[in-house]
Amino acid sequence: MSLEIKISKQLIPYKYAFKVLQERAIDVQKGQKNELLWILEHPLTFTAGIKSKNKEILDKKIPLIKTNRGGKITLHSPGQKIIYFVINLNKRKKDVRKLINIIENCITDFLKIYKINSSPDRKNIGIWVEDKKIAAIGLKISKWVAYHGCSINVSNDLSLYKKIIPCGLDNNKITSIELETKRKIFNVNSNLKKIFLSKLKKI
Repeated sequence: MSLEIKISKQLIPYKYAFKVLQERAIDVQKGQKNELLWILEHPLTFTAGIKSKNKEILDKKIPLIKTNRGGKITLHSPGQKIIYFVINLNKRKKDVRKLINIIENCITDFLKIYKINSSPDRKNIGIWVEDKKIAAIGLKISKWVAYHGCSINVSNDLSLYKKIIPCGLDNNKITSIELETKRKIFNVNSNLKKIFLSKLKKI
């Protein structure tokens, strides 16, 4: 797989990243650019997926960006790691469920590094630590090119979730790596890169 890897150390505005992903998806489908793995963080941003509803916005003053990914309303903020990718399923088996399973395995294996046991939930898409959600997954498939990705709560401010009903869930049922481990977390980008690279090759 010809995969470009980007790790951004500065906060990347959501709208800019969204534009990059859309353009890359078109270029990948045309065979003009390589597939992409991009690890980053966003400034505080509330986004609404295609299944979102207005009643899920508890603080009506928040700015909301509509996006074409699956899922409902969620937020991104510093301390939350975003793993975006653009993967061409035309070049391999067109199996979206397999792709989601691989993303789930990437996240659970990553969390094991920090001694956190987690599992996916088929009903409430994402990764859970007992009854609390620690990672979300949202994909868009266009002409069998998959893009968007997943988010993992590492050290972000969880009180911000009080402004919404995140992913249609109780906003008290959100957790992070730092909350679960009660310590500062290191080597996040390098661990994410290693795990996602090794797993994505198996698609």
